[in-house]
Amino acid sequence: MKKGKIVLVPFPFTDLKGSKVRPAIILVNKESDIILAFISTQLDWTEKSDLLIEPSSINGLKKTSLLRLSKIVTLHKNLVLGEIGELDSKFHKTLNNNLKYLFKLN
Repeated sequence: MKKGKIVLVPFPFTDLKGSKVRPAIILVNKESDIILAFISTQLDWTEKSDLLIEPSSINGLKKTSLLRLSKIVTLHKNLVLGEIGELDSKFHKTLNNNLKYLFKLN
């Protein structure tokens, strides 16, 4: 699994009282864990670091979605339920720039 792959995972709620299976993008691939940001079809609550993604045969998404970079989690790789696609290569630079903005790395 590499950066930019879109996978299905049980993404935890921020209050840790449950989770929901949703698509997420791999940001970092470690030996046994992956760091992910979740993808949502809820387009009405955007942040500057979010990335709008239109569905395509490359990414496997069914609806216009937001990559929510401020919603990040580290999970064990065995929690991945499946791979649905990957982020189009044209978005990689924007993804990296948005992460720099979010974490104030500029």
